[in-house]
Amino acid sequence: MKSDDACLPESTSLSALTAKVLEFRDDRNWAQFHDLRNLIVSLNLEASELLELTQWKSDAEVAELPDHPATQEALRDECADVLIYLLLIAKHAGIDLEQAAHAKLAKNAAKYPVERCYGSSRKYSHAQAEDREDA
Repeated sequence: MKSDDACLPESTSLSALTAKVLEFRDDRNWAQFHDLRNLIVSLNLEASELLELTQWKSDAEVAELPDHPATQEALRDECADVLIYLLLIAKHAGIDLEQAAHAKLAKNAAKYPVERCYGSSRKYSHAQAEDREDA
């Protein structure tokens, strides 16, 4: 019995995972449906399915989702769907996600310095306004 290599669990880089996603897509002739708009729409639909897992649940029930095999599998599947569409969007747009994430972390570090933002959930613009008021 031949197994589909694209479905084998393994630790891999984002570029290798993207290659597997593209191979899966291309084997099914689905690239024709994957223009940027449709990929972005699909990403948001999958993110909504992830959000739906929390609908009508208390904070305690949401916190317990990973503790139950069925809901953990649903979380895992929806997270994977979101990641797959994100990889396809990034490939289509010529974005290196690893590089983009590192760059975004650097931008966020400048916006949210530890000494000003530690333990605070305020958006950086509010923290900057409060700093100006204190000056």
